[in-house]
Amino acid sequence: MAGHELKVLSAGAVKRGVAQIGKTFERESGIKVAIEFATAPEIRRRVAAGETADVFVAPPAVMDDIAKQGKIVTESRGFVGRSRMGVVVHATAVAPGLGDTAAFKRALLGATAVVHNKASSGIYAAKLLEKLGLKEALGSKIVVVETGSAIMEYVAAHPPSAIGLAQISEVMVMIDKGCAVKLAAPLPDEIQNVTRYDAAAASASQAPDAARALARDLASEAAKKIFAATGIG
Repeated sequence: MAGHELKVLSAGAVKRGVAQIGKTFERESGIKVAIEFATAPEIRRRVAAGETADVFVAPPAVMDDIAKQGKIVTESRGFVGRSRMGVVVHATAVAPGLGDTAAFKRALLGATAVVHNKASSGIYAAKLLEKLGLKEALGSKIVVVETGSAIMEYVAAHPPSAIGLAQISEVMVMIDKGCAVKLAAPLPDEIQNVTRYDAAAASASQAPDAARALARDLASEAAKKIFAATGIG
């Protein structure tokens, strides 16, 4: 549709790749792409409340909910990539050893604060702390913030011993922006959390062909290389 602006509502963990692919699509198609990033729970709430978009990018559980509401074109849904979680420390801190779960627990018990967010990865982090018996041990040291970027901002503002649990892709975004943090290591394999992301065109899009084309681009083999460079495998 001439003059139509495509709105993308996307999870924040895939931000860099989605933004890059959106810019390429905009340049090649002449159709403006406006992208809004939010946590997975926020995307679920916003869509359930009636918010519309042309393309959605979200974890499968959220995309399944949107699909049940009849708000995506089922055949347009495709796999974008997977994000893993890591441990974030201040840029000047000595990175703790994180080779296994025992080392992970020691690192967190030695921190002045342990930070996670309210997104899907943060929900996993909260459950992990409880499972490992760290929730009670850490007590008030646990800090819960709204977004992935807020994790890095908190760690950067509380040197040298605050620790964040965040999506690696979001860590890379904030480092690129000059935030004073670094990735100590991914979570140990035995407690790693892998989040998948899908893209799909919205059934209510006023530019259905363009929406399907953008969703297809986001899930293409060429896009996989772009996402891999941003920490999404």
